[in-house]
Amino acid sequence: MPYIDAMKRRLKYLLELALVPIAAAVVFFEQTLIRYLNVMMAAFARWTPVARIEAFLMRLPPRWALLVFAAPSILILPVKLSALWFVANRQFALAFGAVALGKVLATAILARLYKILRPSLMALPWFAWADTKFFGWRDWAYAFVRNIPAWRRAKQMMERARLRVAEVISAWFGQKSP
Repeated sequence: MPYIDAMKRRLKYLLELALVPIAAAVVFFEQTLIRYLNVMMAAFARWTPVARIEAFLMRLPPRWALLVFAAPSILILPVKLSALWFVANRQFALAFGAVALGKVLATAILARLYKILRPSLMALPWFAWADTKFFGWRDWAYAFVRNIPAWRRAKQMMERARLRVAEVISAWFGQKSP
């Protein structure tokens, strides 16, 4: 059966080649996007009217908090409808832009709402169960992806590239003009 073992290894290698870049992009995009959106939303939350709204939201009972938490899904609907209108009028770049902007804004709002409403939402047993299961699964998936040899090689390559870019930028800005 050495032939079958070799085929399994080759298939595993090909699957890694195909799936690791996708998984890496998803992990990178999610982590980067969430990090910067959280920073942006925290800065926005320092504005007095927003801070007052957040303080009000923190005091909501669990069922009302759930309703508020679901609101971004409803708020994105007009953006999706505008994207359909753009597609119907053959304005594909605007359609893509509308969907991308809507997703980024909805993600930013949803992440902030999650942070604010989570204590109240965790009082709902089914939400606490789903929250625990989802983040447990996510952490398992991240660990799985991070343990794939192709992921580790890609991460090392990206780190070397990042260091090289930093060197080039430092050299470029560190030189004095004649």
